[in-house]
Amino acid sequence: MKRKLDDYDDDDFCTDLDIVRMRKNNPNPSSASATASNYAFPHQISGQRHYNEPTASTSGSSQQPSSSSHPDRIQFFVRMISQGKTLVLYGKPEDKVKVIHEKIQTITGIPMIEQRLIYQGRQLQWEHSLAECMIYNDAGLHLVGRMRSTEHPRVWHLIDDLVSTVYRLCKGERGVYLKSVEAMMLEFLDMTTKKEIQLTHLASHLNIFQSLCAPAALVMLYLSPHRYNKDLADKSIRTFASSCKNGLQKPLYSQCAPVALEFCNLLSRSAAQDDPLYSLCRSSLGSMVEDLRIGRSSRNHENFSNRMCVIAVKDIFPFVTELANKLTEGSGINLSLNEVRDFAAFLRPIKAAIKDLPDFERIIQVPMIYTFTCYDDEIKLLYAILFELMEKMRKCLEKVKVEMVMEENEDGEWDQYLPILKETRGIAKLYQGAEDIFWSVMKSVDVSLQYLIIRYAKRGENYKWIIGHKNLLDFESRRHLVMLLLPETIDEDEELHEMLIDRSQLLSESFNYISKAKPENLRGGLFMEFNNEEATGPGVLREWFFLVCQEIFNPQNALFIACPNDRRRFFPNPASKVDPLHLRYFKFAGRVIALALMHKVPVGIMFDRTFFLQLAGMTISLEDIKDADPYFYSSCKQILDMDPVIVDQDALGLTFVHEIEELGSMKVVELFTNGKNIVVNSRNRKEYVELLIQHRFVTSVSKQVAKFAKGFADIVGDEKIQKLVFKTLEFEDHDGMLHGSESIISVEDWKVHTEYNGYKESDPQIYWFWEIVEEMTAEQRKVLLFFWTSLKHLPVDGFNGLASKLYIYKSNESTDHLPSSHTCFYRICFPAYPSMAVMRQRLNIITQDHVGCSFGTW
Repeated sequence: MKRKLDDYDDDDFCTDLDIVRMRKNNPNPSSASATASNYAFPHQISGQRHYNEPTASTSGSSQQPSSSSHPDRIQFFVRMISQGKTLVLYGKPEDKVKVIHEKIQTITGIPMIEQRLIYQGRQLQWEHSLAECMIYNDAGLHLVGRMRSTEHPRVWHLIDDLVSTVYRLCKGERGVYLKSVEAMMLEFLDMTTKKEIQLTHLASHLNIFQSLCAPAALVMLYLSPHRYNKDLADKSIRTFASSCKNGLQKPLYSQCAPVALEFCNLLSRSAAQDDPLYSLCRSSLGSMVEDLRIGRSSRNHENFSNRMCVIAVKDIFPFVTELANKLTEGSGINLSLNEVRDFAAFLRPIKAAIKDLPDFERIIQVPMIYTFTCYDDEIKLLYAILFELMEKMRKCLEKVKVEMVMEENEDGEWDQYLPILKETRGIAKLYQGAEDIFWSVMKSVDVSLQYLIIRYAKRGENYKWIIGHKNLLDFESRRHLVMLLLPETIDEDEELHEMLIDRSQLLSESFNYISKAKPENLRGGLFMEFNNEEATGPGVLREWFFLVCQEIFNPQNALFIACPNDRRRFFPNPASKVDPLHLRYFKFAGRVIALALMHKVPVGIMFDRTFFLQLAGMTISLEDIKDADPYFYSSCKQILDMDPVIVDQDALGLTFVHEIEELGSMKVVELFTNGKNIVVNSRNRKEYVELLIQHRFVTSVSKQVAKFAKGFADIVGDEKIQKLVFKTLEFEDHDGMLHGSESIISVEDWKVHTEYNGYKESDPQIYWFWEIVEEMTAEQRKVLLFFWTSLKHLPVDGFNGLASKLYIYKSNESTDHLPSSHTCFYRICFPAYPSMAVMRQRLNIITQDHVGCSFGTW
């Protein structure tokens, strides 16, 4: 029958400590070594006696006398904490402790004044006899020696006092010790975690902490039936965990991790797995080991030597199993978000350790006939965990799909699904064919996956695992992931980058404000004002984005060329160098486009596919150039489709050169060295076409594209994120985000998203207004929308994509006045015109393109 801790009295508590010692050091309780000292103090919990080591006696003889042959003698053991050795000594019950100190000095050379003998948590006094100290046969003592000669005597004294105090508390003593344990713990942590501490000193401090069994002592205090003891231990252990995690730099985690592991192991054996202190220690350990290399590394070992951890895979794999079992139990998800993070933290170093194995060849073959030199059991168990996770998540996502249809959004646990899916996919990547199975499961529940991304994907998390499979996502979920990559706009005025622009110098002055600003200032947000105009706020900023982008991509400025078949699409102009500042302008353009996406402003332009693919770091094929240069595309197509016999007869008369027009004159460029002497034939024509495309659309504009990408990266953070933005989107997605909706504006939809102030929907002026809008051309409606909102193009999702509804306000102005607008708030204001004809005349004026821009806006 298992005995509970509450069944013990305070007087029994040392026996409890010894039970823990026997479980850890000797799983066979009947062995002699396990019963060597039934009342050993918790120092013995974490250190085994080395009975096979050479020992010393009081006589110094090589033949040690047996205590059984001398009934009046006592055999006892002295563990030397500072040296990790054990002495076997003999004495008589009436011998004074001072005699034992003298014998230790003779054997070890440690001066008596520097010795302290600890037995059952108390320091032995010189004048007491062995009998008075209750030292019986096979007793275990601890020697703390050379305290003033060791490198860290203060730490030795401090931790020894802490452990002794814990023992006295466990024995039922009260008073000052309630405060002293916490004070000593804080003092130790202050010495251990201060910034200037050296790595070797940190390791020594923690080694002392473990050698003196402080973790075991604190856990025993936590298991005390007395609430004040439990609370004191709880606070001390929590303080240790948080100080190591938050007070040390990550490279030092490897030193603290073994101590955190000891706390976890002690608590897991003694407390429930849902014990809050155990959960805290497990989380702390996970955060320490997730960036460490554990086990053996056969590749790039020198790069990880300063981050290697003495903890092995077998030490932390039980936590993966524990959390995986909890995750897969029951019908729902039983893990909290913190536990999901712990699961990910422990998985990361385990996966890295498996990949570091010499016999790991990029992927694990399945079925696993091959046996690994290390981690064989863990690799097979992790494979079983993988399929349990996939099946569990399939069921959960099917449930999400059903509840979405039934509009039962009781989704309290759904926010955990994405991080669990990420870890499941990470495991699947290790095993042959497993990742294909994972994505097949995701395809069956792709609607649920899309919903989870839109609703629960958060800024700062890593979603690269899903971006490579964007075919499983819809436009809204891909757009949401991109917006998480872009900086978040800030509304605080003191953080905004202020600009005062003269409309007549729009491009040049905007260039000066944007190109000279520090990227971090632009990420904070923009405040825009046009010179000699009163209007300010988000509406003016939206107007500026639209106008400046129209200027940047105006072909007359020679930066970009419009596609012949679609004048809304643009790609860099190879001849842009006619302007000495052209590369700086491309960097400026990259910043502006990134800012427009960040502020969710459709600007009415689109990129050609060749430009988009280069920004995504992807290659360009023949079909990709169709819009950029239809004639060039047709010529290349003819070369590839021509009869091989005709081509080999040199009917084309082509060599590996490309003729280009540069500043009004023709220039011949070799596609590779000596290309002018290599004739194009049926065997090399494909290579010829590929080189032509590469030169025409990549090489000739490489500098321009690079500068544009650099400007975009300035805003989003770095080049990797810049490429990730474009890789996340489909080509059509980018069109929608940058250009806006291409659909004709629906007047009915416009009505639905419009509210009234001062007017009622039944008023004749409102009826007339919508009748007139119905009569307008598509372009007039765009101008009216621009006058009203500073947006000429609606978002792809129409009026639903706007920040708020639109409003029609009744003004008190004379009916001679034209309508006015407050674009920041999506308001249009007009007086109660006396007739439909008057209203039509007023609206016709403001819907002229050259008038609608900024006229009467606030």
